[in-house]
Amino acid sequence: MVYPYGENKEALQRRLRRIEGQVRGIQRMVEEDKYCVDILDQISAVRAALDKVGLHLMRDHIKGCVAEAVSTDQHDAKVEELVDVVGKFLKT
Repeated sequence: MVYPYGENKEALQRRLRRIEGQVRGIQRMVEEDKYCVDILDQISAVRAALDKVGLHLMRDHIKGCVAEAVSTDQHDAKVEELVDVVGKFLKT
């Protein structure tokens, strides 16, 4: 199966690699006993970056999988799946 994010896969992978680098930077900051507030700022930046990736994937899912399912008899199940994933995404 081809997923709708496929056309943006490279951009998503670039973003995720950047986030991975940020997390490694946070690890170094802790190792080097950096100021707590500076570490928290970096954690906030990583969370925001992950949220952007998640929203991008969710948009692609809605435009692709959910939109396709609406025209079939699977629309109720796909809407429930979407509600569940949004609920998980919004958890803090």
